[in-house]
Parts: sequence; C-alpha cells; structure tokens
Amino acid sequence: MAEILEFNEMFYTDFEPSMKNQFIMEIDGVPSYMIKTAAKPNISFDVIDIDHMNLKRKLKGKADWQPIDITMYDPITPSGQQIVMEWVRLSHESLTGRDGYSSMYKKDIDLYQLDPLGAKVSSWKLKGAWISSFNPGDNDWGAGEAVEMTVTLTYDYAILEF
Repeated sequence: MAEILEFNEMFYTDFEPSMKNQFIMEIDGVPSYMIKTAAKPNISFDVIDIDHMNLKRKLKGKADWQPIDITMYDPITPSGQQIVMEWVRLSHESLTGRDGYSSMYKKDIDLYQLDPLGAKVSSWKLKGAWISSFNPGDNDWGAGEAVEMTVTLTYDYAILEF
C-alpha cells in the first residue's frame, strides 16, 4: 500500500547550500590568504555543422576551457606583486625578452569549495595553468581600501574531482 505524504513532507527538503565565500585556492608559491575571488572553470565547445540535404546536423567539436579571473590582495610583506611577477617571469622576462619553456611556468591549481566547518566538499583541479594577464591594481588618494590585483589564468583543462 502506498504511503500518503503530508504537504510539509512533499515540499520541504533539508539542505545546506554551498556558499560563495567558503573556498580556498591553492597555487604553488602563492599564499592562499591573498586570493579574494576566484571564478570556477567553465567550458565551451566548438560546433561542427554537417550539411545534409536541406538541413544542418550539429556535432560537438573541440572543447575550449575558458580563462578565469582571480582577484588577489596585495600585502606589503610578502609583496603580492612580487610573487605574481616571479611567476610571470617564468614565462617572459621583461629585461631580456626571454620566454620560458611551458614546463617552467605552467602549474596545477586546486580550487576547493568548503562546508561551514571547513571540510572540502568539492574539488576542481586546473591543469597546466599560467598567467595570461596581470593587472596590479591602481592607487587612489580618496580610497581607504586594500589594493587588489587581477590575474587571468589560462589552463589546458580542468577536472572536477568530487
């Protein structure tokens, strides 16, 4: 015999949503406390059109992982700008014009979503990440706020581990 559910049982579900401010990003050489915001990986696919009589069939083409932006605080010590520029110099040295091998400047990055108690509930791994853009922020006599830097990370692909 089927059990009849009450109104409250049908529409109420106990759950704990993930919160945007409960995350940690780990980048080799970059203190995690410097990272204020971090976009999650996102992917798009090329579309291949196959002509067939009076219509087009659409197929999935190559995957393209989109660059993500992270906003970082710039502490005085250790210097946030210096930390980022040391990573940039692995791919391009301003003084000499020398470019580095990808094995020198590409890093694997971990992005964890946390629960209210700090346990990892979700894990993204960005493979082969490197800095494709760096903006060290600006100064403003009228502002009483921390200097923030913006870094754009380009990466080969991402894995949602759990």
